[in-house]
Amino acid sequence: MSKLRQILQAVQDGSLEIEQAAEQLRTGLYEDIGHSRVDHDRLERNGASEVVFGQGKSVSQLLDIVRSLRQAGQDVLVTRIDEEKAVQLAAKFPSGTYNQNARTFVLQDQAPGTTETFIAIVCAGTSDLPVAEEARVTAEFYGNQVRTIYDAGVAGLHRLVAEMDTLRQARVLVTVAGMEGALPSVVAGLVKAPVIAVPTSVGYGASFGGVAALLAMLNSCASGLSVVNIDNGFGAGYLASTINKL
Repeated sequence: MSKLRQILQAVQDGSLEIEQAAEQLRTGLYEDIGHSRVDHDRLERNGASEVVFGQGKSVSQLLDIVRSLRQAGQDVLVTRIDEEKAVQLAAKFPSGTYNQNARTFVLQDQAPGTTETFIAIVCAGTSDLPVAEEARVTAEFYGNQVRTIYDAGVAGLHRLVAEMDTLRQARVLVTVAGMEGALPSVVAGLVKAPVIAVPTSVGYGASFGGVAALLAMLNSCASGLSVVNIDNGFGAGYLASTINKL
């Protein structure tokens, strides 16, 4: 039973006064740890616990946040975390798993049951792998079956065509590309399923750190294509999970 339901049940049973319940509602759904207010109710409210964005946070802050979530009995996904911080997290939480490529740290009591339908993650080039892997780890964290097609960009379309069976069987696809960002348009023109495009910051000067790919994807004429922010593998993986579980 969620914390919110426990409070409401206690009021209904007469074991908790309304004023006491109001105070618990103000303070009991999150923990104020000084530098952060850790949302313990998000799992009940949104179906997924709070995800910790590691970039810009100190090791001490990360440890406090992860400890708070674990004490609330929740699994933890930390994104955008470098190896130095991950080593210190792992020292305190040895059951955690660090993915260096995805820059993620996962603490999960047990792997969730996986979906029957699957998410396909298609990556244009090896340089885009960190973003694609962040999407994969995120989707798997939420209990999705994932199949990956890596290094299948438009410079060699035969590599993509060879994976048509997987592309067309997927419930939803995540396409990750930098440079000119053409891959999502090609994929969306070949499949019925929704396609989530992820521009990456990979490319030479005129790619403007991923802006060229972002604009190309936003201006795609392919139907069923939606775009997340530059390098946002987490956002794509989370959205793909939501669609896959509908």
